[in-house]
Amino acid sequence: MLQEVFDVIVTTLRMVVGITIIMAVFLLVSMGLSYLHGLYARGRGAAKGYTSLKTVTFGDESAVTANRFASVAAIVTIFLLWCIATGSSLIPTVLPPPFVGETEFEYTARNAQGDTDTATVFVQVYGSDAERPDKPESMPLGEGFAKNDYVQIVERRTKVLKAQNNDEGGKEDGYEVIEINGTPVTREETVPFGKGEIYMTKQGSLSVRPSTGLTMEALYLPPPEKVWSSFITLNKEGYQGVGLWENVFWSLIRVVIGFSLGCLFGIPLGFAMGLNSWLRGWFDPIVEFMRPVPPLALIPLVIIWFGIGEQGKISLLFLAALWIMTIAARAGVSGVNISKVHAAYSLGATRRQLLSKVILPNSLPEIFTGARVAMGVCWGTVVAAELVAAEKGAGKMIIAASKFSLTDIVIIGIIIIGVIGYGIDVLMRMAENKLVPWKGRG
Repeated sequence: MLQEVFDVIVTTLRMVVGITIIMAVFLLVSMGLSYLHGLYARGRGAAKGYTSLKTVTFGDESAVTANRFASVAAIVTIFLLWCIATGSSLIPTVLPPPFVGETEFEYTARNAQGDTDTATVFVQVYGSDAERPDKPESMPLGEGFAKNDYVQIVERRTKVLKAQNNDEGGKEDGYEVIEINGTPVTREETVPFGKGEIYMTKQGSLSVRPSTGLTMEALYLPPPEKVWSSFITLNKEGYQGVGLWENVFWSLIRVVIGFSLGCLFGIPLGFAMGLNSWLRGWFDPIVEFMRPVPPLALIPLVIIWFGIGEQGKISLLFLAALWIMTIAARAGVSGVNISKVHAAYSLGATRRQLLSKVILPNSLPEIFTGARVAMGVCWGTVVAAELVAAEKGAGKMIIAASKFSLTDIVIIGIIIIGVIGYGIDVLMRMAENKLVPWKGRG
């Protein structure tokens, strides 16, 4: 138990170090670009607009707007880091790539009689996307008991060479490989050679590992050009018999329906809880109990209740949005300035007028904020919802591709979901600015 906890702590600390390094690099680039942008802006004269007239802007939320240059620079920086990390052909080589090509090394063996002999191993390393090259038709084996050999290895992979099976007398007691390129080696020891390293196993075999470089393997993160090529193929041929945009369409339909149902029932429920103490007490335990339950935990129950059809998927998305919209509407009602309520009553407003003219308009900012959060949660849940025996959907495409380690298709699905989610969020912000122009103005 204690060892397991210790392992978790060590893993966490490693993650903290890795995340800190990544964030530090990203922020250093941001600081450098911010300085250059400041010099550029200073050279073009004083700032303009209402905000430039303010003497104090720190802490004033209305004075802080997104710098579009910073947004574009951040995207470009992420793209460049992606290219650098994967050794993309779109930019000059920054990190050393994995070795691909021909190399060789020599090993010295000692047989049972105590004689020594040297043999050469020719190594052919080929790319993971390339076809396996043909082996040479003939190769000099050597005159002694140690025979030359030839191995083919995929880049970043390891190949075990059993010299004892290749050499004369290699299976006799006393046979041993004692040197690699003139460097003494013993069992369970690693010896470097020009294009990689060689590890001698407990059984005396040689595990050849060519240099892997510092770039990431395409299995974990493919370069941008490979993702783009896969996107073109998906756009033309689809995946597993379903078109790319058909998958996206079905995911979008499910999210919109589930989100709409969540708003339809969540907003009135939140208003009721914010305006009536009995209903607040009646629904509060349910809402507060369900709010922290992740939608993924409800999948088994949804399958039992609704089966594996569309009803189950939409129900899961509905539950993901319902509690968020309920709490947002309740918070919006609770946040209405009481002086506005008193002013409305003093002018003779009825309860219906108070609800429609005061409470609803002043609750809309909170409701829109909740809607944006709920939409994001729904997009995150749609992948899990489409695990429930879906035949179409971006989430289904991502899950199916992950089973075959098709990382490029997984990344395409993630990017599409992110772009559509961001587009929906932009539309909702535009609608908020149009419908709630009084937000932040008291």
